[in-house]
Amino acid sequence: MSNVIQLTRLNNQPLIVNCDLIKFVEHAPDTVLTLVTGEKVVVRETSDEVLHKISSFRRSILAGLSPEQAAQAAANPPAVPPSPHKEGEC
Repeated sequence: MSNVIQLTRLNNQPLIVNCDLIKFVEHAPDTVLTLVTGEKVVVRETSDEVLHKISSFRRSILAGLSPEQAAQAAANPPAVPPSPHKEGEC
């Protein structure tokens, strides 16, 4: 399937969501997705987890990777080399 992420309803049932249809992700106190259709979906994942899943999916598309490969890359980001500038310099 394309353009989808797997989330979990509050009753622990898996839910597949087309991430292109997500308009808002709110945390109030549960995580509520508002779709472009106006439908609201409450999920167990935190808003940060939902955003991470969306970002991983988008990264996989841009990099030409499978979602599994993108998730693995997100879990092990490359080290950032130290800046060649001295502290306080621009």
